[in-house]
Amino acid sequence: MPTSVRPSACPGLLRIVPALDGGICRIKLPGGVLRSAQARAIAQAARQCASGVLELTNRSNLQIRGVLPGQESALIDALLGAGLGPRVAAADDVRNLLLSPAAGLDPHMRMDVRPLAGQLLDLLQDTPALHALSPKFALQLDGGEALAMREHPHDLWLAAEGDQHLLLGLAGCPVDHPLARFEASQAVELVRQLLLLFLELATPEQSRMRQLLAQIPASGLLQRLQTRLDFPLQLAPTNWQPAATISRSPAGIYPQAQSGLYMVAAGAQLGRLHAEQLLALAQLSEQQGDGELRLTPWQGVLLGNVTEENSDELLAALGDLGLLIHGDEPLLGLVACTGSVACARGLADSKHHALHLAELLRASSARPQVYLSACPRSCASARVQPYTLLASTPDHYQLYQRTPEAPGFGRLLAPAMTIDEAGAWLARHHPAGTPDA
Repeated sequence: MPTSVRPSACPGLLRIVPALDGGICRIKLPGGVLRSAQARAIAQAARQCASGVLELTNRSNLQIRGVLPGQESALIDALLGAGLGPRVAAADDVRNLLLSPAAGLDPHMRMDVRPLAGQLLDLLQDTPALHALSPKFALQLDGGEALAMREHPHDLWLAAEGDQHLLLGLAGCPVDHPLARFEASQAVELVRQLLLLFLELATPEQSRMRQLLAQIPASGLLQRLQTRLDFPLQLAPTNWQPAATISRSPAGIYPQAQSGLYMVAAGAQLGRLHAEQLLALAQLSEQQGDGELRLTPWQGVLLGNVTEENSDELLAALGDLGLLIHGDEPLLGLVACTGSVACARGLADSKHHALHLAELLRASSARPQVYLSACPRSCASARVQPYTLLASTPDHYQLYQRTPEAPGFGRLLAPAMTIDEAGAWLARHHPAGTPDA
């Protein structure tokens, strides 16, 4: 496969971008699913060609950090050999489709969206015109699962109304009001025409749907879309409600739709694993699951199709590997970017500070959801967290709280705090059982 790809600051499998700790290689996983053999290939390649450090992303993908100089080609070849790359090089950037990690398994799902997800990924890969989409342009397919992340804004989202119809939304997430209703069998053609229409109308500066909608209202875009479709778009129901979802990162044992089977979920500490942990996870998935690892948008992992007699043993094994398996663990509520240790833009060592903040929170009953960002770019969180600590110096952070009225990170609560001060503030103002925001 040719490995020439367009320039971008976003890492990909074929485009390894530099950082202070070495190169970054991002592997986009279809539906967030990683087969055990592929997990072993990644772990082996990460040990031989990089630092062995792996990151789970908030789009259910995986990154290899610390790629060594001169090892880029060997790493890419190993990953392609494991079937982890696109069919054509130009399609690597556009395979951005988020599902619930429990798609097809969740007893609350309204529709098993996995077959449609495969068709949409084929569309993105096999349509050369769509390869011009931005590497950040993303789609979400929501089947109504309870184990789902619905707060990530996406350029285009589809949500199951039932088992036969989908709802369409733009530049938001499936908690916003949908714009149209259509039959599930029409989804691929609708997405095809909508993405081609976006590329025809958008200027080079309008790489995301929200930027185009600032110039063309959604109603106008839908009218133009309708002229390209041979089926009518229906009015979206005004009383539609998205399915209920969990409020924190999943950890523990969850029943499946399939009788007698369970899902076992755990978090990765601040989204990081080492190659040895991934090797062990691959073995556990074969011994006690179905041989697949499902990465979650909460930077964790889910193993499905586990029998009831194996579920407790598997959860304990995940804990022994250093994963987070208890729902009251403070680290499950913390997200931290890579920080100044590995990023030249970072002002503070946000990973280290997050670990310290978790220690402080363990001494209290507070379990807030907090994002520690070492710079204003906010690379590590696709959604605005209830609280954000934004570094202003190597030792100080601004504290923000998300509110409906304030843009960006929300309302500024404190202009300068140490992590100790932030921990004390959160312990006082966010006691157990208090909603985040």
